[in-house]
Amino acid sequence: MPATITRRALIAGAACLGLLTASAAAEPMKLRFADSTTADAPRSVALVDIFAKQLGDGFKFEPYFGSTLYKQGTEIVAVQRGNLEMALMPPSDFAKQVPAFSILTAAYLVRDAQHMKAIFDSDVGEELKKMAREEMGVVVLAPAYYGTRHVNLRGDKKINVPADLAGVKLRMPGGESWQFLGESIGANPTAMDYAEVYTGLQTGAIDAQDNPLPNDKLMKFYEVTNQIVLTGHNVGFGLLLINAKLFDSLTPEQQKTMQEAANAAFASSDAEYVKQESELVEFFKAHGLDVYTPDVEAFRAYSNKKYLESPLSKDWPEGMLERINKL
Repeated sequence: MPATITRRALIAGAACLGLLTASAAAEPMKLRFADSTTADAPRSVALVDIFAKQLGDGFKFEPYFGSTLYKQGTEIVAVQRGNLEMALMPPSDFAKQVPAFSILTAAYLVRDAQHMKAIFDSDVGEELKKMAREEMGVVVLAPAYYGTRHVNLRGDKKINVPADLAGVKLRMPGGESWQFLGESIGANPTAMDYAEVYTGLQTGAIDAQDNPLPNDKLMKFYEVTNQIVLTGHNVGFGLLLINAKLFDSLTPEQQKTMQEAANAAFASSDAEYVKQESELVEFFKAHGLDVYTPDVEAFRAYSNKKYLESPLSKDWPEGMLERINKL
């Protein structure tokens, strides 16, 4: 009898263990995602409504917007350490570790959303993705267009050429690439976290900020500024990244699903940003802002000269500038 009981107990235990193992295997993979933008930004909406849903039941996408989980600029390191699974970061943050990425931060290089996509669909994009994987341990899934950046100021001083921005305290994100971008259009760049910009403009701690028009509306910068100068000096975009070891642990089918979900999400949000940009000039004018176009060619010439004479351009892979311009 004892032997029979022991055998039954073993069989029952093995069955329970099998159920527990099956249950554990059925648990979806948690994908924590962090971004500094708001939850209602087009890219955020697309990630929740399209990306997360297309991933399917095998994944649990957990987004944290508005820098609620990690401070802006710290997300990549968190992904590399395995403390965060995914993030959406601008090229300037990649450039902190792989200087070659600074080429993508240069003023007037990326022309629009289509040019951005063409870059990452080309051999240039493959080269940059390879650098990110080999030197940073992250996989770049897809670029996400944020809109074209323009200068948004307090006061009524007209800005027509770069010299008109001399002495203007222009908020820029922290980091060498961002700060130099501000310099390259003639301003005095001042580092400030995105979440602090509204108050900075309101109190006069800064004179101006630069962002795509959809961001100006989302963050209500039009409430504390007087004009938008359509410099179009930089195409804002981010790169959706995931920890490389985590990505490599997925099955080929899961990797394919994730890639397709990212492509679908950003195809949608890119189109929404472009649509909003075409409509928002009239919105800002209706709210009392002076919206006008300066001498863009003067800005372009000034900026190009600054970049080509700067140490930053020394980090650009040989011939990559010409290859990007030809796309």
